[in-house]
Amino acid sequence: MEKESFDVLHELAPKVLYPLKVGGIDISITNTVVTMFAAVIVAAAILIIAARKTKLVPGPFQNAMEIIIEFIRNDIIISMIGKDGLPWFPFLGTIFFFILFNNLLGLVPFSNTPTGRLSGPLTLAVIVFLSIHVYGIRKHGLIKYFAGWIPPGLPIFIQFIVFPLEAISAIAKPFSLTVRLFANILAGHVIIFVFLGFAIMFDTLYVVPLSLPMVIIMMCLEVLFSAIQAYVFTVLSAMYIGAAINPEH
Repeated sequence: MEKESFDVLHELAPKVLYPLKVGGIDISITNTVVTMFAAVIVAAAILIIAARKTKLVPGPFQNAMEIIIEFIRNDIIISMIGKDGLPWFPFLGTIFFFILFNNLLGLVPFSNTPTGRLSGPLTLAVIVFLSIHVYGIRKHGLIKYFAGWIPPGLPIFIQFIVFPLEAISAIAKPFSLTVRLFANILAGHVIIFVFLGFAIMFDTLYVVPLSLPMVIIMMCLEVLFSAIQAYVFTVLSAMYIGAAINPEH
């Protein structure tokens, strides 16, 4: 009997649930799309319920949500940007919860997390990139904003070296955000699927007592990593926003 093959990347690829084309453009509904919309709905429902049923003495659910909200406000926004960054709270809070719930729902069997696909983190990073620079230009003006990329007091010939380096650094930031989130989420999913596929790869059920506990451990770690990666993406975005608000720093 020929041993059945197991392709991890094939298992991680999006599955088309409903083929759809509009004007020759493929916009098929995949399990990745379903996960993304489910994450939005679940996050919105949880936040709405938490906001509508507030009590003077909070219960465990309200207390947990208040801790998360205050953490985003105080330890990310105020810490990284200052009080001038509070208007960015809805933007950064949305990014945090969107990434968090996409990561968590991506662990549900038969789902496919958008943050584990390159296009998902890249889209978020580009949104952050455009928001930062559009805001910086509107706040400081085009010339003053880009002039803030050059430390004061540098000789002219050094400025011509520093500015291109700063420009490259600014362009590299969305790619660093993308790769950091995408690579960490994808790596965790690959490891889980490798353990799940041990029985197929070795063509025996004797490895199940070893692989199953490892899958459970990795799933628990992935829940933790889901929150960590949402935090890392949000805190780096806050740092970049802070640099746009105060380019001289």
